[in-house]
Amino acid sequence: MHFTEVMEQLARAVEILSVAVLVIGLIWAAVLSIGVWRSKGGKEAYGTLRRSIGGVLLLGIEVLVAADLIRTVAVEPTVENVLVLGLIVVIRTVLSFSLEIEIEGMAPWRRAAMTGATHMAAAARAARPTMPPDQADQ
Repeated sequence: MHFTEVMEQLARAVEILSVAVLVIGLIWAAVLSIGVWRSKGGKEAYGTLRRSIGGVLLLGIEVLVAADLIRTVAVEPTVENVLVLGLIVVIRTVLSFSLEIEIEGMAPWRRAAMTGATHMAAAARAARPTMPPDQADQ
């Protein structure tokens, strides 16, 4: 097997990983929001679902960009492919910024940097059941 064939297979594997991230992440987001809905109500569940789906989408986009980079740089580094990669990265960057603004309600540069994984972790923290104050002291 030649180097380019190995890199092509690696790029495909990373693309498959991104699909797995999206599917598993969406299921995870639904489970989280159902748990929040049961313990805290609909408004908090909607917020958790929205943040966690947004985080999953951001993470999926980040993984897809990695696959595109592998394919372009290692498999076929022509000027045309680099230009196409640049366009793909620009489109995905705009999409990422849009998702960030939608999730956080502010532009990404107005707060500390957060990735898709950070949003998913924040959604998981928000989904943890809270103990009543009288039980927290015990």
